[in-house]
Amino acid sequence: MVFWLIAALLTLGASLSVLLPLAGRARGVAAGSAHDLEVYRDQLGELERDVARGLIQPADAEQARAEIARRIIRLGGDGAAERLSSRFTYAGRIVGAAAVLAVPLVSWGLYGVLGSPDIPAQPLRERLAQNPAESSVDELIARAEGHLAANPQDGRGWDVLAPVYARLGRFDDAAAAYRNAIRLQGSTAARESGLGEALTNAGDGLVSAEAQQAFERALKLEMDQPKARFYLAMALVQDGKMAEAVKAWEAMLASLPADSPWRSPTEQALAETTRRVAEGPAKPDAGLTQQDMDAAAAMSQQDRKAMIETMVAGLDEKLRQNPHDSEGWQRLLRSYMVLGKKDQAQDALARGLAALGASTEDGRKFAEFAATLGLSATE
Repeated sequence: MVFWLIAALLTLGASLSVLLPLAGRARGVAAGSAHDLEVYRDQLGELERDVARGLIQPADAEQARAEIARRIIRLGGDGAAERLSSRFTYAGRIVGAAAVLAVPLVSWGLYGVLGSPDIPAQPLRERLAQNPAESSVDELIARAEGHLAANPQDGRGWDVLAPVYARLGRFDDAAAAYRNAIRLQGSTAARESGLGEALTNAGDGLVSAEAQQAFERALKLEMDQPKARFYLAMALVQDGKMAEAVKAWEAMLASLPADSPWRSPTEQALAETTRRVAEGPAKPDAGLTQQDMDAAAAMSQQDRKAMIETMVAGLDEKLRQNPHDSEGWQRLLRSYMVLGKKDQAQDALARGLAALGASTEDGRKFAEFAATLGLSATE
C-alpha cells in the first residue's frame, strides 16, 4: 500500500508539472488581449475630455478617434485569429493532457500485470542468510567473503573460494586465496598448480618466476600433474627453448588419458611449437634462441662467443632504431642473461622501459618478463 501511495504522489507531481504550463499559456494570451482593449477605451475617454476642455481641435480629435478605432478594429481581427488559434491550441492541450495522463495509466497497468509489487524487500543481509541453493553466484561469493573476513584462518574456505575466483577471471584474488589455502591447509599439487595458473593469467599468460616455482612444487608432489606440466612447457617456449617444449608436450600427451581435458590444448600447443621449429632458426634480429645455441655448439669457444655477441649486438642496434618493438626488448633481455651479462641486461631493461613507457601495457609486460629473469626495474 505504501508503494502505491508513493507512486501515485510522484505520478501526480510529474503530471501537474506538464499540465499547468499548458493551461497557464492560454490564460496569459486572453488576459493580454483584454488589457489592450481596456487601454484603447481609456484613450478614447481621455480624448473626449480633452475636446471638452478645448485642448484639442475638432479636426485633430477626429483623426485621433479614427486612429484609435483602427487599433480597436485591428485588435478585434487579431482576437479573431487568436480565437481561431486558441481552438487549435485548445485541441493541442487536450491531446497533450491525454498523452500525459496515458503514460502513468499505461505504465501502471503494465506493472500490475508484469511486475511484482507485493514481493517484500530483500536486503543483502537477508539474502545472504537464505538457503544457498536459492542464492546467486555473486551472493554466494559475498557470503564466503564475509565469512572469511570474520574467520581469516579458515583454510577450507580459502581452498573453496580460490578456484571460483579463477573461473570468474579475478586472478589476483585467486592467487591470494591459493596462498592462504596453502599456508593454512598445506601444499598439494592441485593448490600449487592453481596458484601458478592464477599468477600466469594475472600476468597475461607470462609464466613468471613465482608461477614456475609453484608448478615445480606441484610436480614434486604429483609427477603427472597435467596443469603444471603444460605451463612448464609453455615457459620453455617463452624462454626460446622450442625443442625442449616439443619434447615436454610429446611426453605429456603420451601419458594423458584419452578423456583428459588437457589433450586438446596440449595437441594445439604441440602443433604450433612444432611448426615454429620447422620454420628454422630465427632471423638475425630475433635474439638468442635454443636453435642458435645448438648451431653454435659445433664451433670453437671463441667463434661461438663471437657469433652470439654479434647477433645480440645486431638486435641491440635494431632496437635503438626501432625502440617500440616490445618483443624485441624481451629477446634482447633474455640474450644478455644467457651470455651472463647482467649489467647489459639491466641497461636494456631501463632503455626498454623508457621507450615503451613504464605505465603502458607493453611496459608493464616487459617489466614482468624481466622479473622472471631475476631483473628489477628499480635497480
